[in-house]
Amino acid sequence: MSDKSVLIRPARREDVPAIVAMLADDHLGRARERVEDPLPAVYYQAFERVERDPNLTLVVAESEGRVVGCLQLAVLAGISSQGGLRCLLEDVRVASDCRSRGIGEQLVQWAVTEAKARGCNLVELLTHSSRVDAQRFYKRLGFALSHAGMTVRF
Repeated sequence: MSDKSVLIRPARREDVPAIVAMLADDHLGRARERVEDPLPAVYYQAFERVERDPNLTLVVAESEGRVVGCLQLAVLAGISSQGGLRCLLEDVRVASDCRSRGIGEQLVQWAVTEAKARGCNLVELLTHSSRVDAQRFYKRLGFALSHAGMTVRF
């Protein structure tokens, strides 16, 4: 079942609580996000930093006036790949009660189109090794397993 009535638009400050709720809605997010009322100021400060950076774009998927998905697109310049721009997708989420409606696919397809329009020569994303459903989803959209990621947390 596909939801064709989804609008993908730039995130606004008032979307931050819905975005944080989606980020917290899994086994990894529950441990690292703080869904409180009021929402901690750090989330709004982070939103403002993203909004000011021309190489970052945070979008939401909206359906019937409700934020039901999100993703962040980062355009990265570098020397490798003959100086080509690359796009990194982060924080791709769909509200748990809206999954399997094509919203995630629409978000990722929007991001790939946007990356091409910005002159990127590849799109990369990271997904935690425990997110096997997400890995299947990305493979279905044409992404291939290509890296081994490593993390240091502070």
